[in-house]
Amino acid sequence: MAEKKSVSVKVYDMAGAEVSKIALDASVFGIEPHTQAMFDAVQVDQANSRQATAKTKVRHEVSGGGKKPWRQKGTGRARAGSSRSPIWVGGGTVFGPVGDQNYKISQNKKEHNLALRSALSLKVKDGLKVVDSIKFEEGKTKAFVSFLGALKADSKALVVVKSIDLEIFKASRNVGHAKVVTADNVSVTDLLNVNHVIMSKEAVKEVEEALK
Repeated sequence: MAEKKSVSVKVYDMAGAEVSKIALDASVFGIEPHTQAMFDAVQVDQANSRQATAKTKVRHEVSGGGKKPWRQKGTGRARAGSSRSPIWVGGGTVFGPVGDQNYKISQNKKEHNLALRSALSLKVKDGLKVVDSIKFEEGKTKAFVSFLGALKADSKALVVVKSIDLEIFKASRNVGHAKVVTADNVSVTDLLNVNHVIMSKEAVKEVEEALK
């Protein structure tokens, strides 16, 4: 069986009306999804966004303990030089996180591109919508909500555009269930974490050129 060269999908305007069709490159939007590549890509995204905020105090950072708890000999108890010793309750921590942990991992470019193409191909099967042009004359939240409603994207949605201008930014910033990203900044995690993906024709071309 001959391999598909393109995948045909409908093109809508911002009012939700079908205006034409577009042939998507099957090598980007029509491959058999590679589950392991997508899993690895999500792990990389999550690990690299993790902050090393965990921090425990070592012995010299815990306050108190300046005075020797009891004399060295004659008490019958074990020798103790400070109540801030790690073996005491309230003492310093040994081998705890120090705040400079590095959780970053990487994925090679070839596998990352495969993961992106896999996620995009999944979304084509799941109803990816291509819009002729995404432009807002005013940065009004109401206009952005109407746009999503017209395309029946009433739950978690990802809107992909070639560039984010001030009007799109202002219109979308208060819509909690939608995220707007540029074509060169689409992540596998974003694609898999939404119910609806909406792309402008310009964004589609840019993604195809980057992933061919």
